[in-house]
Amino acid sequence: MTPPLDLTGRVALVTGASRGIGYFIARDLAAAGAHVIAVARTVGGLEELDDEIKAEKARSGKGEATLVPLDLTDMAGIDRLGGAIHERWGKLDVLVANAGVLGVIAPIGHVEAKVFDKVMSINVTGTWRLIRSVDPLLRLSDAGRAIVMSSGAAHSAKAYWAPYAASKAAVEAMARSWADETKNLALRVNSVNPGATRTAMRAQAMPGEDPQTLPHPSEVAAKIVALASPSLGETGLIYDVPQGRFISYRMPE
Repeated sequence: MTPPLDLTGRVALVTGASRGIGYFIARDLAAAGAHVIAVARTVGGLEELDDEIKAEKARSGKGEATLVPLDLTDMAGIDRLGGAIHERWGKLDVLVANAGVLGVIAPIGHVEAKVFDKVMSINVTGTWRLIRSVDPLLRLSDAGRAIVMSSGAAHSAKAYWAPYAASKAAVEAMARSWADETKNLALRVNSVNPGATRTAMRAQAMPGEDPQTLPHPSEVAAKIVALASPSLGETGLIYDVPQGRFISYRMPE
């Protein structure tokens, strides 16, 4: 039997923490003992998360949260976040780069420029800026763990999904390159394909789908948090939640 995840004394940053998979990842990391820096645009969702984490601490004595209302289009704000974490904790142990937007499902020639730019700004540039801001802090951890949310769309590249698929392919490539840069360090960097999940984004993309046929985000999050374990050895891979294993899309050089 796998021992329960123990993140006591560790600091974890989760973006997109106000709802969906990010909410439950943040909750589970706190339940494992981490101090969670929860980042999202929606203050109400962050406050609900904080209430749940406080209730869990009252029961088990584990977990705390610091709430950071921040839009990932605020690039200067992302830069300041790294400095604030360094000043308060001097390191970061876990990064979960989860925040993202879908954009639109439409023929590529019908996508408005402002929509395409927003998808790339949040999903790609915002994630890169976040990585740049916290990379030095993760290197200061004795077991830094970076979890970068990708999607099967990055590889299926289905019709009408071009902006989102391209953004996730870019994010995945960044994560793999970052993992290669840090493979001789204690830092482990992996991407995640969560698979179809009962989230607002999924409902936006597939409005005719019965959400009850999909796993709840809490089920998916429970499988992802294991990637924050200090004992994790894999890096530069994709954890495919539906398959329950690491896979690699790396092509021969």
